[in-house]
Amino acid sequence: MTYLRALRDQRRGIAVLLGWSVLEGVPALLSGRLVGLAVDRGFAAGRPWTGVAWLLVFAAVAVLGGFGLRQVFTRLGAVVEPLRDALVRQVVRGVLHAGTHTRQPDASAVARITRHVEVVRDATAGVLVQARALLVTTTAALVGLAATVSSLAWLVILPVLAALLLFGLLLPSLARGQRRLVLADEQAASVAGTVFLGVRDVTAVHGADHALRDVMTQVDHQAAATVRMAFATALRGVVIALGGFAPLVLLLLMAPGMVRAGTLTTGEVLGAVVYLSTSVQPALRRLADTTSTIVLRLVIALRRLAEAAPPIDVPTGDAVPKNSEIELRAVTFGWSPTAEPIVRDLDLTLPPGSHLAVVGPSGIGKSTLAGLLTGLVEPQAGEVRFGGVPVRSTTPQLRHQRIALVPQETYLFTGTVRENLALLDPTAPDAALLEAAAAVGASDLITKLGGLSGTIGHSATGLSAGEAQLLSAARVYTSSADVVILDEATSALDPAAEAIVEQAFASRGGTLIVIAHRLSSALRADRVLLMDGGPPLLGNHQDLLATSPLYRDLMAAWQAPTTTDPQPTH
Repeated sequence: MTYLRALRDQRRGIAVLLGWSVLEGVPALLSGRLVGLAVDRGFAAGRPWTGVAWLLVFAAVAVLGGFGLRQVFTRLGAVVEPLRDALVRQVVRGVLHAGTHTRQPDASAVARITRHVEVVRDATAGVLVQARALLVTTTAALVGLAATVSSLAWLVILPVLAALLLFGLLLPSLARGQRRLVLADEQAASVAGTVFLGVRDVTAVHGADHALRDVMTQVDHQAAATVRMAFATALRGVVIALGGFAPLVLLLLMAPGMVRAGTLTTGEVLGAVVYLSTSVQPALRRLADTTSTIVLRLVIALRRLAEAAPPIDVPTGDAVPKNSEIELRAVTFGWSPTAEPIVRDLDLTLPPGSHLAVVGPSGIGKSTLAGLLTGLVEPQAGEVRFGGVPVRSTTPQLRHQRIALVPQETYLFTGTVRENLALLDPTAPDAALLEAAAAVGASDLITKLGGLSGTIGHSATGLSAGEAQLLSAARVYTSSADVVILDEATSALDPAAEAIVEQAFASRGGTLIVIAHRLSSALRADRVLLMDGGPPLLGNHQDLLATSPLYRDLMAAWQAPTTTDPQPTH
């Protein structure tokens, strides 16, 4: 588990905290004893300066403990901040590998980072501070109390045990309440984020009332969970008060008679009061806070992080494909076991050299199909085979070498043009890189950038989205990939430039799969896969025109405005 590994990595820092904790616990061990000596040997014996001296010793010990506490807080960040960074990396990696990528920010992922990870960081810091202090300080106080008034030790033990027992019985309900509250907060953030991101669509379809009801329903659930948690917390306070104040009340009731009988001195009674009021009672409150809030929040937040961003299951295997044929056998995929599958019972065979266009409405699962073909997404049923072997049984390095996925969002890094173009084949000669650029229509862009030795700035500053896509296409063209998947990788190019890129890859050799941004891609492909939420339809352009009303409607809607559409530049 990431959390435990991160804590193990910080074991030296935790050991240092415990070392300073021993120094912090010295006042708890000596406080009541020093106060008792000040009374019995000083003020009560008619020697006030002796009493003052003992109190000065107490003050010095308190300063020493405060110094230890200061060192604890000073070194706390060195333990919890690396832990936070490790958990953020886990969430981000989980989101990137979940296969649920969208063009919009993931509101639930942001909520997990800003809420759950921060809860884990703060709760860990609280445990290191409170649990550590509880262990060291309470142990020291009880030892000091037993040594000072051993005959009254039972006055402390019985109420504390009763409070701990009742508190233990409350913990399950506190845990359930805390989990309900966390889930309600997360769901409210997710629903509100979805509505805010789609506010234009909500307005366009006059769905404001419906969206408001959805958001307010989640807000009501959140409020109800908060109220239930507040009642449970109040009951917890009553239980802890029993263990905190009952020993003090019993001591005050029993002490006068024992002092008159000579079995206790006034100083010993006062020392016991000091132990109870300054150490034991605060320790019980810290126990309640640490267990019922900090620890519960920590456990629940870690559980939610594990549920939402589980450890990444990296496909492993050493199978070697015999060729570049792609075969899908009854492949079904949905985002959860109860969700409606977006790919259902898909059978598809692509011999080497195939040219396939995948078309369909937005959000229908075309990009998910790209993830299935590359092995990044595992089907719920069926099998994806590459070269006669399951695609996920090959090593990731081999898949990345043989199958190239070009996404819509292009990544260019700071460096020279050559370094960017040769990313997938660092040994490619300059002539091959220039040839690739010419094939996809990027020669003028290379010249504009100053040739292969020209530089590309941070985040491709100064380049349009279309220019970045041209460089990405040239990069993949240079690679040795047998299969190229263009996932709307030419969306920022005008139709003419898009045609040049697709034709270049079709002539390059190997298999070309185009997740179509424009339906003109279907006209250039040998076969077309139509995804519409039902069983996918496969055929050539003419076959689908004759058999699929949806395909005819899509073509009609696309062809009508083509003469008036603005043309993006590249």
